[in-house]
Amino acid sequence: MASKRFEFRLERVREMREKAEDEAKEELATALAERERWAQRRDDASRSLVRARLAQRSAAASGGVSIAEMMAHQSFLERTERTEKAVEMDLSRQEQEVAARRSALQIAAQERQVLDKLREKAAAKHRAALERAEASMLDELALNAHRRRGEGL
Repeated sequence: MASKRFEFRLERVREMREKAEDEAKEELATALAERERWAQRRDDASRSLVRARLAQRSAAASGGVSIAEMMAHQSFLERTERTEKAVEMDLSRQEQEVAARRSALQIAAQERQVLDKLREKAAAKHRAALERAEASMLDELALNAHRRRGEGL
């Protein structure tokens, strides 16, 4: 018996959703890498701030520092603090971007999974129909064989 090959009518849509999910994965990976870069920048800015504070304390402790030098140290310290805050804000924005990308990936995966389940159900229906048709054909063959044996007596 020649069986009809299973064809899922929404296969193109499923493939498009699968591609959208793959793109969402790539976007999440990019956002995670960018977030890691910003975390590194934040760590660098924090270390710079610690060094600036130490330099200011060291200069003040030495005692032989002019007011102009102390003001320069203070100005540098304030710039370093502003830089650290700006980097921290950028990192926070990047973490929001990661969360958005993660959410987009979750939605894309759910949309693909819906079509995967539909495909599985349709394939199961197709197999069941083929099995019924095959069983019907075998029943018909058995009935015909039984009739021939009955006629031959």
